[in-house]
Amino acid sequence: MTLSERINIDLDAALTLTEECRRHHHTARTALDAEQLIARHLGGQVKDDAAIFGFWTPELLDYHVPDGDVFLEILSADGGLDLTRTHQEITFDRVLVPVERYEAYCFAVVRGMRAGTRAQVGDFYALTWRDADDVWHRILDPLAASLPFGALAPAELYDIAQMQAVRGDAAYFQQLKAEAPHKFGPPSNILQIHIPTATAGGTLASLTRYYERLSDRVANNLALEPADQIFLGYDAVQLLPVEPTTVYESGPDFWQDGTLSDTTATVHLSRPDTLNWGYDIVISGTAAVNPVLLETGRPDELVDFAAVLHNFPTGPKKLVLDMVFGHADNQGIRALNRHFFAGPNMYGQNLDYQNPTVRSILLEMQRRKVNFGADGVRVDGAQDFKWWDAAEQELKHDDEFLQSMADLVQDVAGTAYRPWFIFEDGRPWPDEDWELSSTYRAVIENQRDDDVFQWGPLTFAHNTPFLYTFWLSKFWRIQEILEVGSHWISGTSNHDTLRRGTQVSPKMNINTRLGQSKMEILDKAYDNPVVHTLTYIALPGVPMDFLNATSRTSWGFMRNQDDLYGVKVVAEEAISLKWQVDGYSYSVASNFHRLKALGFETREDLARFFDFLPALVEVTEYDLNEIVRLLNQAEPDLAGPAVFTVENLKEIARAWMCDMHDYCNVAWSLSSLDPKRTAYALALRNFRRARPWLSENYGPKDHFDYLRPIDGRTVFASLRHGPDGEQVFSVLHMEGKATEEFDPFALDIPGLAGPGWSLALQTPEIGEDYTGGPIVLRDSMGLVYTRTV
Repeated sequence: MTLSERINIDLDAALTLTEECRRHHHTARTALDAEQLIARHLGGQVKDDAAIFGFWTPELLDYHVPDGDVFLEILSADGGLDLTRTHQEITFDRVLVPVERYEAYCFAVVRGMRAGTRAQVGDFYALTWRDADDVWHRILDPLAASLPFGALAPAELYDIAQMQAVRGDAAYFQQLKAEAPHKFGPPSNILQIHIPTATAGGTLASLTRYYERLSDRVANNLALEPADQIFLGYDAVQLLPVEPTTVYESGPDFWQDGTLSDTTATVHLSRPDTLNWGYDIVISGTAAVNPVLLETGRPDELVDFAAVLHNFPTGPKKLVLDMVFGHADNQGIRALNRHFFAGPNMYGQNLDYQNPTVRSILLEMQRRKVNFGADGVRVDGAQDFKWWDAAEQELKHDDEFLQSMADLVQDVAGTAYRPWFIFEDGRPWPDEDWELSSTYRAVIENQRDDDVFQWGPLTFAHNTPFLYTFWLSKFWRIQEILEVGSHWISGTSNHDTLRRGTQVSPKMNINTRLGQSKMEILDKAYDNPVVHTLTYIALPGVPMDFLNATSRTSWGFMRNQDDLYGVKVVAEEAISLKWQVDGYSYSVASNFHRLKALGFETREDLARFFDFLPALVEVTEYDLNEIVRLLNQAEPDLAGPAVFTVENLKEIARAWMCDMHDYCNVAWSLSSLDPKRTAYALALRNFRRARPWLSENYGPKDHFDYLRPIDGRTVFASLRHGPDGEQVFSVLHMEGKATEEFDPFALDIPGLAGPGWSLALQTPEIGEDYTGGPIVLRDSMGLVYTRTV
């Protein structure tokens, strides 16, 4: 049966939707209320036996497009499409369906369409319109549920209700059902994960299988290996963004139209394979899952991952999703109409949050995405949510929109709930004095709920714990954490800080006591047992670790889509070679094979090229033609292509990004994990989880200070008092020279004296034979004692 024979067009149902829009506009309390109600009908949705489509199309009004030139385009592959193939050419059946319009909205209702499920690929769709020159244009669905070929391609109609009906964690949500929406609170701690580098497979399905394996091992009380331990002891997993990201700037697109007729469309399809750290998004498609992360091409993989976390045998683990609404990459202009945008910014485009339709669509994207089963939401770059107040000639933060995000009610397995919220907000960043001026509390203080969290001052961006005096220079921030840090995310290793660490000049005052090489120093700086002890024992808040840091796997700014500025980005990242790649690592046959094929056979070859490239980018003001001319004049000749050209320079930039992405995969670090170190870190996490009171701010009896005199080292001492009479005492050597031999209990700390103390934890550098008494502490050593009084 052909597509045209299979479907039936329900114009009356579409007309009913336009009437409903009209009613909302006439009766809603505010324009925003009306648009939020309308947004629930937008996108392609399956309801009973009907496929319902709604589009916001102000561009049709801009161009004065008449009704007779606007259609819903339906494309059906009739079972011949394989989402696991790298390339394929498909001839789709094509039908154009008339739409009903009301103001800037278009609606269509069609019966008989094939909806996608885990077991089958559904029909594809977009809105299409014809201009005065008889040229066809597509309007894509920003609220699509499934985008197998990315946000810049037609969407797949997907049966979300069917996906939800068979989810494996329904019981987890159903036991939370109450008259009022359930409100999720904070976890004890968080593991931050970048899906493409977390496992060898690099997909959600691969990560789910890893957690299924862990679940079985824990349930059967099997011995835990280091590769298990780095994933365990966490109450929540935060995924770096799972939204569709940019496509290749210079092409080819993953969906390339070929011949087109009234009844067929031939399309060349490529499986999306871009590499990205997750934050280069186009906004459109936020309600869907990035197809690069989907092994099967089915969005069910995100539900499966939520289920394996919620069903974990030792208790549910929360899923936190990372929402990026603070900016759109410039490619967003290809996917969305111009009314979404409020002008350019340092990342691409600002969004027009004050437009009630844009505001409502963004919130609807969030609602649909979180309904995959997330317990929490992290909002990226909340300080970037701004709007221009023309009356006061001032750029203002849109705190009302942030509140609206936190107020959204989700519905999963029949249970209404509100997620826990984290906001990354360092306002007045990017002002030059932001490190001094930011309170990291702007959102906390403006939100109605008392359980909203922000990234704290040791977590936000520029932290370099491998530079001498770092810990003493940050002591004023640590004091703030002690006083008001209970609603901060704590810890110094995350996707931002680890990347920033790789950009520090090795000529600065590096703490060489951390390791024998730059690689060792960087690894230990962001996976330091004593820093973990500070975070988990001494500081309030919710600790967060980054998997690439705790596994001592490299990390960086990774994306291979750039064409125009790709060489410039690599020039900025080139310094990370000094920190993360040594001669041996480069020489491993499987590492950096693309760069080796381009002529950079050794690390020294690449290092010399990278010494030239940043300087030439700066001195030529990024003139690629002049850069290649100067590269070709270097004496002696540089390794690499026999003759540098603009094109092979771009190829080198892409090769670096792809090779680094492969190099940063956690799977390749598992065999070299130190069992003592991973066991200690897991013991710390379990210690914290068993004592939830450690997340609270310091009380009047609690103590935190550094030992005086400094004498060339920074040693912190902390004494904390629990509600059940338990005391936790820690001594932490953060940096510098070794101490003289001293007795920790001889320190002049109120409340420390007296018997009953027992050694609970000691960093791996301290021998197992130490059970107490006088000790010499060296860099990165720490002790934790407990007693009950």
